[in-house]
Amino acid sequence: MNDLVRQHTALSESDLEWLHLLVSEWQLLSDLSFADLVLWVPTRDGTRYVSVAQMRPNTGPTSYQDDMVGHLVPRGRRPLLDAALDEGRIVREGDPEWREEVPVRVESIPVRRDGRVLGVIARNTNLLTVRTPSRLELTYLQSASDLAQMIAAGSFPFPGQQVDMDASPRVGDGLIRLDADGVVQYASPNALSAYHRLGLASDLVGHHLGRTTDELAPARGPVDEAMVKLASGYAPRETEVEGSGGVIQLRAIPLKPKGTRIGSLVLLRDVTELRRRERELITKDATIREIHHRVKNNLQTVAALLRLQSRRMDSAQGREALDEAVRRVGSIAIVHETLSQNLDERVEFDEIADRVLAMVAEISPGKVVCRRTGKFGVLDAEVATPLSMVLTEILQNALEHAFVPGEEGRVDVSAVRSGDAPGVKRGEGARSDARLMITVQDDGRGLPEGFDPQRAGNLGLQIVRTLVEGELGGGFDMVPAPVRGTRVMLDIPVEPQK
Repeated sequence: MNDLVRQHTALSESDLEWLHLLVSEWQLLSDLSFADLVLWVPTRDGTRYVSVAQMRPNTGPTSYQDDMVGHLVPRGRRPLLDAALDEGRIVREGDPEWREEVPVRVESIPVRRDGRVLGVIARNTNLLTVRTPSRLELTYLQSASDLAQMIAAGSFPFPGQQVDMDASPRVGDGLIRLDADGVVQYASPNALSAYHRLGLASDLVGHHLGRTTDELAPARGPVDEAMVKLASGYAPRETEVEGSGGVIQLRAIPLKPKGTRIGSLVLLRDVTELRRRERELITKDATIREIHHRVKNNLQTVAALLRLQSRRMDSAQGREALDEAVRRVGSIAIVHETLSQNLDERVEFDEIADRVLAMVAEISPGKVVCRRTGKFGVLDAEVATPLSMVLTEILQNALEHAFVPGEEGRVDVSAVRSGDAPGVKRGEGARSDARLMITVQDDGRGLPEGFDPQRAGNLGLQIVRTLVEGELGGGFDMVPAPVRGTRVMLDIPVEPQK
């Protein structure tokens, strides 16, 4: 619609916003009218009309099999459009049109804003299935007539009341028509069923909707305005009402066809099951977070027991092995701690990487500085857990073997999310979509002569190879740094950033 209006018409941006507001609401008019709606706007030179939007009814057959948006019609070909635009009134005169052997009644409704007519809505009703209307259909048509008069007067849609039609109740969900005092004149079967779900034992017709709703669902805690006034339709509002185990969503629409409120429409939807499922999901999320929290606590207990056992050992080699196990368990605990604070199974890994760096730096034999550059970004839990262990092993290996006690040095960890990285050996199963490239480089003594990282028997490197190539489906390589030291490169497939 933006492109059509800007290309063909002289309407301002504020006029265009008004048309967007109208189009966000006009499914209501289409359903109440049982009719197709097409919005026609005069072109810049005033010689033609361009159709900028179209809506089909959910309550009846369509009058247009084809999409009308973008069509141009010369002025004079459709007299009802001309009359509505020039005279600023709703035009219903004329005989039905025949389209593909289907009789169609055409009406034109001027769209007014600030005293100016911006365009015309053509309301097209398929007459092929016309029959004696029921009470429900008569209520729909009367309400549609009131809304059409409000559009022609420029009082509908309501400014500042942008409505999400996917979330708001629709005509078929349930409709109640109120008089000016808020007393129910008509309630559709779906609307009555929704109120029975709240605990109503009688009919609604003849009852004051605001007071009835307030009795069925008394407010729990502070509310913005009294439920009696809100459910009586004095102002355009939307709210939810809960009582007796049921939840209904209400939307009030004041009807002012001639400037004075003659009553209101209340659209409502039974959302009891939807809210129940949402609460179950919230409970499930809370349970998952609690599980992660307990796993983290258990891992910390295991780490504490290992640390206690390490202090009681006489063998230096045994103490070192237990200390390494403590750090491995600790890296997994960090991931579970982060997951316990999230609403989903994805974590911001930069925080985890920084904590792993700080944890491993405690074993530094000298004055070695560890720092991170780049961003790991958000990772799934099944990637974050093994990656935290891999990072722990690589850093631990660098700090233990690259520097002698008392030596100064530096270990840099960099992360880049992009396409494939050249020169990295991939394991079997490695994929080639979005990737995370990690480089860990130290300026220590470098690799021993003839060292092969793919065959080295060191337990830490075995863990790294197994996790990177087997569990993460990525690639791992360890090569001499360009100047001095060692460079470890990881290439891991990840989900694209959202």
